Amino acid sequence: MKADKRLIVALDVHAMPEMRGLVARLGDSAGYYKVGMELFYSVGAEAIRYLRQAGKDVFLDLKLHDIPNTVAHSARVLTRLGVTMFNVHAAGGTKMMKAAAEAVAEEAAALHIEKPRLIAVTVLTSLGGSEWESLNHRLPIAEQVVSLAKLAKASGLDGVVASPQEAAAVRAACGPDFLIVTPGVRPRGAEQGDQSRTATPGGALKDGASHLVVGRPITKADNPVAAVEMILREMEVAFS
Repeated sequence: MKADKRLIVALDVHAMPEMRGLVARLGDSAGYYKVGMELFYSVGAEAIRYLRQAGKDVFLDLKLHDIPNTVAHSARVLTRLGVTMFNVHAAGGTKMMKAAAEAVAEEAAALHIEKPRLIAVTVLTSLGGSEWESLNHRLPIAEQVVSLAKLAKASGLDGVVASPQEAAAVRAACGPDFLIVTPGVRPRGAEQGDQSRTATPGGALKDGASHLVVGRPITKADNPVAAVEMILREMEVAFS
């Protein structure tokens, strides 16, 4: 089955042999991969280079969150890696997000490369209602996600990371071209794991998600290719 770039496979491994083995096994069925903290902090840019040489798109998921100047300089470095997309934390505020967006645009122009998409994490999908309340936030999770998404858009970012449960509200608030990248996607019958706000692939797409991030249901499957194909079939029937 042909790869669908709306599906991002999360490489939740910590060594190059594991990563190479999984990418080789998935072959043409997957064309977009997420490199997170575990893998990047273990092997660094080697993972990015390998995936790019294999013709894959890369979502670098490091969730930058610091003072504006530090994030801007870091964003320039990540732009040079040639990733397709990376993220910051919306909780860093407008100045931080604007500084990152400007740095990415300037660095990409200077290098004459396509600008990576810059998105913002809203509320981690592992957080549920009771834990959210213990953090003393003023708004309920869903309202906070939409508020942060609107802030990210106003700051010049291309989209957000949000759970599937908030996708419809974010899409309504931010328009058709705004990226909504949704972790917490679980095919029918899969275990929820440590995710609290989840949905099926078809459900997430129907609610407005532009990209689905799926890790363990694929990477821990006995047959990862079959797991990808099952998800792709669920994505295909979402609008049939």
